[in-house]
Amino acid sequence: MIAEALLYAATWPLTGKAHRKFIRYSVNLWSRAGRCARDWAEHETMSRNAIRAATAGLRQKRTAVVLGSGLLRDVPIEALAHEFDTVVLVDLVHLASVRLWLAAKGYRNVRLIERDLSGYDDLAAGRTPEPLGFLRTVPYLDFVVSANLLSQIGRGVKRRYEAEATGMPVDTVERLIAAHLARLSGLSCRHCLVSDIAYAVIDRNGRTHEEADLLHGVPPPPSKAAWTWPVAPLGEESRDYRIEHKVMAAW
Repeated sequence: MIAEALLYAATWPLTGKAHRKFIRYSVNLWSRAGRCARDWAEHETMSRNAIRAATAGLRQKRTAVVLGSGLLRDVPIEALAHEFDTVVLVDLVHLASVRLWLAAKGYRNVRLIERDLSGYDDLAAGRTPEPLGFLRTVPYLDFVVSANLLSQIGRGVKRRYEAEATGMPVDTVERLIAAHLARLSGLSCRHCLVSDIAYAVIDRNGRTHEEADLLHGVPPPPSKAAWTWPVAPLGEESRDYRIEHKVMAAW
């Protein structure tokens, strides 16, 4: 808990006021990633491999944008920083540990942007959601990846909708997930989607007790790769069950 508290405190002054309420979620993810490093290793490798495969054969590698850069464990940041002129990392929060690691690596071509990528505020204001509209202003854009972000948008939007649903459409979650997919597929540059799309709660005997669609019925594009991510192995949340996510990648 001491490490988590220190990371929270170090990240607080580096984060804009509007996004400070999300620091604890990022710190919790950092903590779980450390505890589950061995179980998450294959998922992180598969994610990095999918992103590398998506960039293969690009004629120009000027600017790459990573949507949902998070802890960078599932992003091949070394390869991107080496191959592209500029790499832009976009997320609600960039932990102090991530910033320090990037500084230690000396990646002078990596830029950090804090941004809500859900499109919720557009929808709340009665506008057509344009969660990726800012990409139009990114010069020399050759590659965009949505990195294990889409289901996080769904969960975050659901929490916010349930807390302040006044005036919001009943299909808010579905509309914003669909908007992200539509805007990503509509990009003129090479793009890649890596996302967990479903989860299952499984007991120690292998019996499934609960399943859910993390995309709330919105169909993802055809996948080129798929795997299982043991998000909560036995003992992480309970000695009696584990939680597994199905992950897909498309490009």
